[in-house]
Amino acid sequence: MPSREALFRIVDRLRAVLFPYHFGNPDLGETSSRYFIGHTLNEVLQLLHHQVCREQWLLGSQLHWSSDQIEKHAQGTVQAFATQLPHLKALLETDITAAYRGDPAARNLDEVLFCYPGVTAITYHRIAHALYRLDSPLLARIISEIGHSLTGIDIHPGASIGNSFFIDHGTGVVIGATTVIGDRVRLYQAVTLGAKSFPRDESGSLIKGQPRHPIIEDDVVIYSGATILGRVTIGRGATIGGNVWLTRSVPPGGFVSQAQLRQEMFDDGSGI
Repeated sequence: MPSREALFRIVDRLRAVLFPYHFGNPDLGETSSRYFIGHTLNEVLQLLHHQVCREQWLLGSQLHWSSDQIEKHAQGTVQAFATQLPHLKALLETDITAAYRGDPAARNLDEVLFCYPGVTAITYHRIAHALYRLDSPLLARIISEIGHSLTGIDIHPGASIGNSFFIDHGTGVVIGATTVIGDRVRLYQAVTLGAKSFPRDESGSLIKGQPRHPIIEDDVVIYSGATILGRVTIGRGATIGGNVWLTRSVPPGGFVSQAQLRQEMFDDGSGI
């Protein structure tokens, strides 16, 4: 079985590779940083290779793979993952910038990177999602659950998320496996992007793999406590208010909120 501790180490060291002046050795200079990145990346890829092998020993036994086939698969997976790291870093930089620009309490980018649980969650997700797409679903799911445990933000590794993604506060956010999120989307705490129902086949078993979670287009804002269920589309630039329960699509630029509250005044106990 893959090791949760090893996968935590992989993500921790990957953060140091991607942001060496924040998560690397405290005394890094320009020359030493290049050595540090190369050395740490080599460690990460060796650890990842071993974990991919362990996953395939578990899953590959069902496919009757030989040791050579497992080794070849692991090498290909790790090489493909390594080539994605520059793109992954670029995506994370857009997420960090989005958090800084979207939160008036943020004083600088360093604070955002160190302190914001939404940034930690999306870091774990982007790493997990890359592995998920490289046919390492178990490793991806373990990494996503480590991120969930650390932040209280539950993002399935299958969810597709565009650039400049910002989760403010974040506690209680749930994003399902087939969710598609565009660019420059902002979510607040306790938002659920979930499934409305679970179709079953003739034997009564759940039909897996079908799209069943929302599509969130570019520039959408979803406020705290909103629940959006099913394969609905929230159009570009729409705003979803707090505590809304939504099971239908919203057109681009739309605004959805709860019914307006009614306030009444009573004197001397009248109306009671």
